Amino acid sequence: MRKYVLGGLMGAAVLWPALAGAQTTTVIETTGAAPPDEVITYVQRERVPSVRIEGDVTVGYALPPTVQLRPVPRHELYSYTVVNDRRVIVEPTTRKIIRIIE
Repeated sequence: MRKYVLGGLMGAAVLWPALAGAQTTTVIETTGAAPPDEVITYVQRERVPSVRIEGDVTVGYALPPTVQLRPVPRHELYSYTVVNDRRVIVEPTTRKIIRIIE
């Protein structure tokens, strides 16, 4: 019985660093500064039709040229659109999604 307990403790001690590393959080950085609250509020308020795109729409995804980006007044660094019923803020020069508004 003692051998099993000792073996279990030794196994846990060896695996502990790997288990702790499995709980880290990944942060996806955007190409620019985070959009200000004024941009987020504007995008939430506007009503535009949703465009359907195959696959997962995630931060960093570059929208195809067929998707119309809409400018955010007084904030030329940001555009927005609605993709698969999700509002997204886009960096207009790269067309990459920098924020998804849920």
